[in-house]
Amino acid sequence: MTIDTRFQNALDILEAGAGMARSWFDDAHFRVERKDDGTPVTEADRSVERHLRDELSKHFPEDGLLGEEFAEVEGTSGGRWIMDPIDGTKSFIHGVPLYSTLLAYESAQGLEFGAIALPSLGRLVYAQSGRGCFDGQGRQLTTSDRREVQDAYVMSTWLEDWPLELINRLQNQDGVIRTWGDGFGYALVAAGQADAMLDFTVSPFDVAPMPVIMREAGGVFTDFDGVESIHSGVGVAAATPELRDAVLREIAQTTSSPTSTLME
Repeated sequence: MTIDTRFQNALDILEAGAGMARSWFDDAHFRVERKDDGTPVTEADRSVERHLRDELSKHFPEDGLLGEEFAEVEGTSGGRWIMDPIDGTKSFIHGVPLYSTLLAYESAQGLEFGAIALPSLGRLVYAQSGRGCFDGQGRQLTTSDRREVQDAYVMSTWLEDWPLELINRLQNQDGVIRTWGDGFGYALVAAGQADAMLDFTVSPFDVAPMPVIMREAGGVFTDFDGVESIHSGVGVAAATPELRDAVLREIAQTTSSPTSTLME
């Protein structure tokens, strides 16, 4: 077994939730509402998160729960499960199959487990600290060995909040920017199919699985100060520390402000 039984149970719960998300997506009949912050939410988001919460509470009643759609539940263990039922809701609503379902476990020692399920693509990426990073067939994943911006494939969820100067700087070094974002972009980096993922606007549940996944695949996930954190509101994943440092240098040398602060 590639991960402990505890996390295998959680992975099974995630895959069942991802299957629910796929069913909603394929049916394409669901209500879309606007939350107080103006971002969209569907009945599918809430249905999947309820399933994840119910099953996690049943199996791990001592743990806390943090998700995008409902209030945080405090636990007694000092650990909590962090989930995003449909990461990429806008893609989901528009019939784009690059949405994902995310789950991570955070203890007092830090993030110990993370998983990205891509329901409509039939892909899964998961990792436990010290055990490696794997796909749904149990094959070990490793990041690329890219160390420079030149020819690097840099993903992002969107470009609306990127400083225009940063886009120009990366492209001037022959960096390739693509908006294959959300959990899908991070999964590509973990599998060595892309080299970096850069987000200027994220919440903890958007990126909770990424530190352990990147670490176990041989890469890194940090904020813009180089600190491994999901609580800074920004995130950069890179195949190597050298590439992360190169991207952060470009960000530091960017003088213009982001064009907007749109959130999903």
